[in-house]
Amino acid sequence: MRFVDEAEIRVEAGNGGSGIATFRREKYIPMGGPDGGDGGDGGSVYLVAVENVNTLADFRYNSLHKAQSGQKGMGRDCTGRKGEDLYISVPTGTLVYETNTDEKIGDLINVGDTLLVAKGGFHGLGNTRFKSSVNRTPQQFSKGKPGEARTLKLELMVIADVGLLGMPNAGKSSLIRSVSSAKPKVADYPFTTLHPNLGVVRVDDLRSFVIADIPGVIEGAAEGAGLGLQFLKHLSRTGLLLHMVDVKPYESLDTPVESARKITHEIEKWSDDLARKPRWLVLNKIDRLFEDEAEAHCKSIVDELKWTGPLFEISALKKQGTKELMYAIMDFLDQSKQEKSSEQE
Repeated sequence: MRFVDEAEIRVEAGNGGSGIATFRREKYIPMGGPDGGDGGDGGSVYLVAVENVNTLADFRYNSLHKAQSGQKGMGRDCTGRKGEDLYISVPTGTLVYETNTDEKIGDLINVGDTLLVAKGGFHGLGNTRFKSSVNRTPQQFSKGKPGEARTLKLELMVIADVGLLGMPNAGKSSLIRSVSSAKPKVADYPFTTLHPNLGVVRVDDLRSFVIADIPGVIEGAAEGAGLGLQFLKHLSRTGLLLHMVDVKPYESLDTPVESARKITHEIEKWSDDLARKPRWLVLNKIDRLFEDEAEAHCKSIVDELKWTGPLFEISALKKQGTKELMYAIMDFLDQSKQEKSSEQE
């Protein structure tokens, strides 16, 4: 299924059923009174996050969603049936905005999260409700209220613990393939990744985390160049960024240092929050270097970047150094959770 991370939909709640004005007409009760019943409430529209949906593609072809209206009241004080509520399944990580005001009205992060987006209309009243000591034969009744209707913008932001940054062909997809069961497309040319890929990394029987790969970021991404900008938002929920650098690019005109600096510059222009996230430098494809030159080559990259944060040298293709990297990530995430729990307490 095609990956789609934005969609616009129209939701319409059901109208409330109108009340009715009727009177009892029975053979041995000549003075029968009012017996008009109330209408039923209109059905409401809800969004609910589910785990077996990972794209908003379906909404491109089905943009109108209407809940059932309530039935009108009936005689003998019978109330009309309530309209059924409509529950719309969306992926976890879906943000919901009111299109007209651009107001954020909800964020469905966890499986089972439910958001009311259009409330059903209130039912009308039958003439029985208007009976009183001075009005024994009321003719009046009320109509049901219309249900809410609104246009919504849905925006999907994938939920992952770790996000991968890097130029096209830096080896991000290769890393996900080597450490998880995910199988994104890999080829020896750039821009093979066209949409985010998620992989679950299991470091042992009890511990795991989710890693996300997005299309490569190129120079000018913050102004809209390439696909990277469109998907950078998917890294905003991550707790850690891995900045992957190809230590020995085949045909690139940029050196590894120039490539790394361009990525840093683009994310700083795009979002201060993303730029402030913890970021580790991962020098990939060290299998392309001779053993006697690898250490000096990697050191020169680090020195020129003036990098002082965590550093890993790996070969995603050969799975060299990837196990140590995954364990370090898991320890970092566990420590971050403990610190957050302590702060909340």
